Amino acid sequence: MAPIPPIVNRVDYDQREETVKYIGAHVSIRGGVENAPVNAAKIGAKAFAMFTRNQRRWSSPPLTEKNITGFKEQCYQHGFGSSVILPHDSYLINLGHPDPAGLDKSRTAFFEEMTRCEQLGLCYLNFHPGSHLNKLSPEQCLDCIAQSINLALDRTTGVTAVIENTAGQGTNLGYRFEHLARIIEQVTDPTRVGVCLDTCHLHGAGYDIRTAAAFEKTMDELDRIVGLRFLKALHLNDSKKKFNSRVDRHESIGKGELGMTPFEFIMNDARFDQMPLVLETPDDTLWEAEIQLLYDLIR
Repeated sequence: MAPIPPIVNRVDYDQREETVKYIGAHVSIRGGVENAPVNAAKIGAKAFAMFTRNQRRWSSPPLTEKNITGFKEQCYQHGFGSSVILPHDSYLINLGHPDPAGLDKSRTAFFEEMTRCEQLGLCYLNFHPGSHLNKLSPEQCLDCIAQSINLALDRTTGVTAVIENTAGQGTNLGYRFEHLARIIEQVTDPTRVGVCLDTCHLHGAGYDIRTAAAFEKTMDELDRIVGLRFLKALHLNDSKKKFNSRVDRHESIGKGELGMTPFEFIMNDARFDQMPLVLETPDDTLWEAEIQLLYDLIR
């Protein structure tokens, strides 16, 4: 078999230049990671997110050559470049775990996740930063998260650690832009760290994006505290819960507390061009319609 080329968009130059918004969803890998790009293409996605293994287990069988080659082939066939694919790590991982055994387990799993992304030719790994579990100060936990990222970056190449903002539920950190900034400031290679903003999490954490003035204020605050240069991706989710509830409950686009207005802002804002814009809304039967709905918002 001829060698598979790197994951690049299989589209001509003119078409690639015209496509500036890459919208998709977090698709299934049932049957193997090579099925993720196929599943994304079926719903009209131009980007996608995925797990690279079972997210409910600490360990999984290693990727086979068939998995890796099949994944790259399908990405090539369906025109998905690595910069519009946003793999997510296991929800079990806590890079700021206060218990040494739990921290070691999380760091090992995170390194394995980074390695799987490296094997698949992907450039991002999206993750929730961590939780102090009421056993560390927030500052100690954030510093531990930064150290955990550095340990993984030191042992891998080419994969950027993309920190997701949270709603601040329970003892989860990452719900303030200051938390993200403190982590990023301690990452030794700033070219390999970034941020993914989740619209539902912003709303839950008390960052208003429901009016033009509020949206711009929140983006200005992000740029001032973290830096827009670190923004790599968005998760597009409406919210079941009220503003500043500190609760993470996703809703389908336009059916929750956010409504359609913030998504119209996003679709017409050049700051979110050329990056994965990924649905994690609860009804996957609506994803194809939601993707089209979002594209229809572009003026």
